[in-house]
Amino acid sequence: MRVGVVFPQTEIAADPAVIRDWAQAVEGMGFDHVIAYDHVMGANLASRPDWKMPYNHDTPFHEPITLFAFLAGVTTTLELASGIIILPQRQATLFAKQAANADVFSGGRLRLGFGIGWNQIEYEALGTPFQARGARLDEQVDLLRKLWTGKPISYDGRFHKVTDAGINPAPVRKSIPVWFGGASQASMDRVARTGDGWIPVLPAAQAADKVAEMRALVKQAGRDPDAVGIDNIIFVGATLGGPVRTPDDAAADHAAWKQAGATHLTIHTMGAGLKTADEHLAYLRRFRDAIG
Repeated sequence: MRVGVVFPQTEIAADPAVIRDWAQAVEGMGFDHVIAYDHVMGANLASRPDWKMPYNHDTPFHEPITLFAFLAGVTTTLELASGIIILPQRQATLFAKQAANADVFSGGRLRLGFGIGWNQIEYEALGTPFQARGARLDEQVDLLRKLWTGKPISYDGRFHKVTDAGINPAPVRKSIPVWFGGASQASMDRVARTGDGWIPVLPAAQAADKVAEMRALVKQAGRDPDAVGIDNIIFVGATLGGPVRTPDDAAADHAAWKQAGATHLTIHTMGAGLKTADEHLAYLRRFRDAIG
């Protein structure tokens, strides 16, 4: 099982040197990948006193593809994964180009996790409809995969039209792995039909049942279950309302997901009271030691 970390962007300085040192330290510890979250806009709480969602305009978020272009130049082995990018609020053809460039700069180390999102404020600000975002996502992924071949294509879909054109450069592998986030039935069905992998956020007690369920869905879709990865994110902080958890707690979750047959695991250290990049790294070292 490949083990990675979530980039703790809401809790470390927006300083290129700090980000470089954090990434190189994570790589030096032997972690396999780094996942970055995605939010373009944050709500102003002054005009929304009843806002209940986890992020707002004071929460720092780096744009993932731009971040990955930077990380590609300061790391050599870390897989760079989004978890998740809200693709339906983006222009698909432009995103295909941006992702291809980041993949080229990293030497083929890009993995993309997509989802439909929940923040209507972002959709409004980016000029895209909140409705039908699931159908839009399905079509976008189909279009991206065709564009990433590097060959000219013609495409006439419900939301997108391309007339005999292509992008250059193409990704290193002429494709980029596409994973989907979310544990709803619709999300799991999407993974089973077309995903290269699944990014749930589930407690370890559900690991065995959910891995088995996903494998069954993939098989029902006529695909090889072993070809679809599973990367669960472990929250050790109070971000989701639970208690702060120790590295040993996280190691126990690691063991449960490994036993269940997950291919990847990612540890999320935000919300655990860690105030600096060094404190996040110290927690990760203790987790690394706990899992051997």
